[in-house]
Amino acid sequence: MPEIVVIAHNIRSSHNIGAIFRTCEGLGVEKLILSGYSPYPGKPNDKRLPHLVERANRGINKTALGAQNYLKWERPGNVLSAITKLKIKGYTIAALEQSEKSIELSEYKPAGRIALILGNEIEGMDKEILDISDIIIEIAMKGKKESFNVSIAAAMCLYKLTSIK
Repeated sequence: MPEIVVIAHNIRSSHNIGAIFRTCEGLGVEKLILSGYSPYPGKPNDKRLPHLVERANRGINKTALGAQNYLKWERPGNVLSAITKLKIKGYTIAALEQSEKSIELSEYKPAGRIALILGNEIEGMDKEILDISDIIIEIAMKGKKESFNVSIAAAMCLYKLTSIK
């Protein structure tokens, strides 16, 4: 199984973040990076107002069911710097996004370390992130809707990536 880091950037919903925590923990992801305005669990010396920490914790825990207590996670100041550091460490940067440049997940054959980037549920991935990515992958849609929920898409993609021997 490849070493995998997940970056959840500008994810609006604390429930989606909780589900991503639970999936990452269950599938053996190395670390979850929460960037942009993605909600994140309370941490020591948290500078947010207490009611904001409590609201984020409550929403995340509703779907994470404690997985956030077992999975390593971090909150970088700048997502592009975090991605660059992963590149330097030898991670392939894989953005999960629909794009003219994307390849289907079923065709993706990863090698080595992977940093999987998830973007905003409505607006998608920032152009700067797509530009710095090594590859863009997408999940083929068969129905009438144009996209999957971000936590569901993350689960499908991570299951495939962690099933590779």
